[in-house]
Amino acid sequence: MTDTIRFNLGESDIPKFWYNILADADIAPAPVLNPQTLEPVTPEFLSALFPMALIQQEISTERYIEIPAEVRDVYKLYRPTPLIRARQLEKKLDTPAHIYYKYEGASPSGSHKLNTAIPQAFYNKVEGVHAMTTETGAGQWGSALAMACNFMGISLEVFMVKVSYLAKPYRRILMEMYEAEVFASPSDRTHSGRAILEKTPDNPGSLGIAISEAVEVAALSGGTKKYGLGSVLNHVLLHQTVIGEETLKQMGLAGEYPDVVIGCVGGGSNFSGIAYPFLRENLKNGQRTRLVAVEPAATPSITRGTYAFDYGDTAKMAPIVKMFTLGSDFIPAAIHAGGLRYHGMAPSLSALCDAGLIDAIAVHQLGTFEAAAIFARTEGILPAPESAHAIRAAIDEALQAKEAGEKRVIVFNLSGHGHFDLSSYENYLSGALVDYTYPEEAISTIEERLPKVSY
Repeated sequence: MTDTIRFNLGESDIPKFWYNILADADIAPAPVLNPQTLEPVTPEFLSALFPMALIQQEISTERYIEIPAEVRDVYKLYRPTPLIRARQLEKKLDTPAHIYYKYEGASPSGSHKLNTAIPQAFYNKVEGVHAMTTETGAGQWGSALAMACNFMGISLEVFMVKVSYLAKPYRRILMEMYEAEVFASPSDRTHSGRAILEKTPDNPGSLGIAISEAVEVAALSGGTKKYGLGSVLNHVLLHQTVIGEETLKQMGLAGEYPDVVIGCVGGGSNFSGIAYPFLRENLKNGQRTRLVAVEPAATPSITRGTYAFDYGDTAKMAPIVKMFTLGSDFIPAAIHAGGLRYHGMAPSLSALCDAGLIDAIAVHQLGTFEAAAIFARTEGILPAPESAHAIRAAIDEALQAKEAGEKRVIVFNLSGHGHFDLSSYENYLSGALVDYTYPEEAISTIEERLPKVSY
């Protein structure tokens, strides 16, 4: 095994169950609140947005939830994804660390997002839904749900954050190839979009705004349209655990076990997907793997935000959840990692970070792109700017191991490729890329911008 680079599984190794961290982590889930009444939501309230099967998964504390055969059949298009030993990167860094990456960019839509898009479209189809709405930042989630909806015979409207809509036209084209309609957000198609444009006509958009528009369209459709969410909520993170379950098997093939597992975080889905199964092993089987969530310094919800109840969207239409947040009215800087420009963080991930079971760090845009360039020039894969945050942290871990003179086994989730992000890399190569930092003066105002919740 000493020269092996790729650790591959067969179709029979595709997980048959999703893993639910709520069964094992000693964290009491905070209630999800109605944004109008500030009281716990009812299934009837959530059913305006989601099919009942997903609502049941959202509140479940069962350890394992069976993956429907129809979903596994579509998973076979790209799963299991490869685990790759980054030997050329190790050589470049001259490190004793062993670096592995789980390559989710091997999916047809180019990222991990398909892992939840397929079941979400499937459960909507089973419930008789023929139309869905959603938001997307950089376009990875929109592309994935567009493909999944096309497979399931469901039409889709996508509200794409305007700064990414303008910077990444090929993501829009891909969604349109899957027969989705794509609109730059904020748009003039919704009450919330028009209200924002009236105040700030040149608003660059945010995931919070795009969520507002997509939720509004679904909520006002009289039940004819449901909403699909790409991150944050428990059922989404649940679906992503196929990543970590496969990685555990593949590390067994490699004959090693990770000292540290790393993933980028915006809403929390790809990090949770790889990390939660390893956290189970820490909690239940005595492993001691360090789990590191990496976010942008420009949108540092965990590292500099407040752990509190907050709205999931800008227009305050989505449910209120307890999470690390920068405030739902936060408009992030126009960084190139559009999928990480969200004001909050997944409630379960937030609770685990608050309990000290997961570490979080923030990295800057320029250093992240430098890491992406090193990775592309050694391993050959151009990473998505979001995924490059994990690469930055993995390289830093490997260099720390070199300085300490110790072997360290590092695994990170390479959650997507950057083939549609070439304009961002052009800015990097031309020297036009700059760093952004969340302003210090904004920290003191977070709490006063949160809803007054008594729970």
